[in-house]
Amino acid sequence: MPATLFVVHGSHPCATVQRALELKGVEHRVAELPPGMHAPVAKVLFGRRTVPGLRLEDGERLTGSRAILRRLDELVPSPALLPSDAAARERVLEAEAWGDDVLQPVARRVLWFALDRAPTAIPSFQEHSALPLPAAVRPLLTPAIVALEHRLNRITDAGVRSDLLDLPHHLDRVDGWLEDGTLGGPEVNAADLQIASTLRLLMTMEDLAGPIRARPAGTLTLRVFPEWDGRVPVGALPADWLRALQG
Repeated sequence: MPATLFVVHGSHPCATVQRALELKGVEHRVAELPPGMHAPVAKVLFGRRTVPGLRLEDGERLTGSRAILRRLDELVPSPALLPSDAAARERVLEAEAWGDDVLQPVARRVLWFALDRAPTAIPSFQEHSALPLPAAVRPLLTPAIVALEHRLNRITDAGVRSDLLDLPHHLDRVDGWLEDGTLGGPEVNAADLQIASTLRLLMTMEDLAGPIRARPAGTLTLRVFPEWDGRVPVGALPADWLRALQG
């Protein structure tokens, strides 16, 4: 039986792991969990309320994108997700950790804030899901899912405004890592995966897609994740919160 990857469709850390499995040629199947209701299932299966979770052929269970990527490098050394050079490896690990700890929650907060203001965009994120919500059910479940995500991610107006004001500095940091070779090398590394998946989710918001696409960070993102479900129309984010991104 192949490995099984447990995901929520559209989750950026889940996309990170799925892309790593594809790069390494690991046979696997994907088991989707319902968005907003995945936590109790993940808790039972993996002891944590978050995805991704990976169950290997021998029954070993792993959770969290960084832990899964480390184990994949042990099991399938080539192509490696970390450089062999010690100094370069440390730089990639630093960038990966920042992408996971700092950048990843930014996208989650900003997206759910935007979807609260533009709930009709939510079905677009399920376009290729194996668990699409029936059209008649969507209006009933959408408010509950949005409210749950707001609570889980502690989303506030002030917090999202701060996230958007900080986003140009985050993009500068990514562009710096691209310039020094930490990111964007010939072979996709763990930090490329971790950071590009988050930026790709941010790019589903048309208010942010243009400014990100115009940067080297956007080129990396579209190289690693050219396709992604979801489209949030212009105007879902307050215009005055976007001025830092616009120059």
